[in-house]
Amino acid sequence: MNWARALRAFDAHLGAERNLSPHTRRAYATDLRQLMQAVGIEQDPDRVTAEAVRTWLVSMHRRCSAATLGRKLASVRSFYRYLLREGVVRSDPTAGLPAPKQAARLPRPLGVDDCDVLVRGKRIARNAAETDPREELAQLRAVALVELLYGSGIRVGELVSLDVRDMDLQRGELRVMGKGRKERVVPLPALVVEALRAWLDARPQAGLLAQPLFVALRQSAGGGAPRRLGERDVRRILRARAREVGIADRVHPHRLRHSYATHLLDMGADLREIQELLGHASLSTTQKYTAVSVEHLRQVYDSAHPRAERASSRRWGVKRKQQ
Repeated sequence: MNWARALRAFDAHLGAERNLSPHTRRAYATDLRQLMQAVGIEQDPDRVTAEAVRTWLVSMHRRCSAATLGRKLASVRSFYRYLLREGVVRSDPTAGLPAPKQAARLPRPLGVDDCDVLVRGKRIARNAAETDPREELAQLRAVALVELLYGSGIRVGELVSLDVRDMDLQRGELRVMGKGRKERVVPLPALVVEALRAWLDARPQAGLLAQPLFVALRQSAGGGAPRRLGERDVRRILRARAREVGIADRVHPHRLRHSYATHLLDMGADLREIQELLGHASLSTTQKYTAVSVEHLRQVYDSAHPRAERASSRRWGVKRKQQ
């Protein structure tokens, strides 16, 4: 089987058997095409060696992070495991290849006060004579978008795929299609429901249920259905919102997801419950937030406890500098 047929078969496998999103499948395809070009398009997948894969990874070392290289290796490994299972190749050239070592990085949640400021933003004037209707609509959309990201912890890819019909504002629930096409129901706090209702009430009601939840404000060409916002649009709106309220730190959708999980844990939520809310397949993925909370407690202790100067180095295992 040549590369083109192997890639088509693998992509079909990712979609039909593993239920991966189009975005994830495109990432797999990009990584595999890079390998294909590196070893030669005419090369049969069965003739690719471990040395060829290693050389390809080394060639990208300077321009790719360890995390990116690890993802590319994982893509190739999944590809060859599939081909091996199907009997297309006789061996897996990635077997025994170690993943690049990555520095342990903890999530960086925003503080509760920053999240509150980000949501509240500047007040929307209700006097039609003072307010541009388009500006007011943009503010309602931004508030609803931020409230939903921080109040539900959903991924940006899940947010942009939502339709109005996926919500039940009476019950305060949201039906989300997560990774692996796994559906989950996420509860919506009262403030999120209020912000979403204000955003929807400001939009034309004809055919609203069938429309995307978050749409562009400009009318689409030909007067058709409004354009669904993409992930880049959401990131742009968040950056603008952060600048508007004076937050200098970087704000992006996944950071609000980190903030949601960390703040829930700080308030006493059970780790299993947070796992269900976030849609994590493994509890180990959720456990990283416990490390964030412990780090926060350590900082609180060091800044507030009268004996922190002498005790913190022993209690937290930190070596003090020699005087």
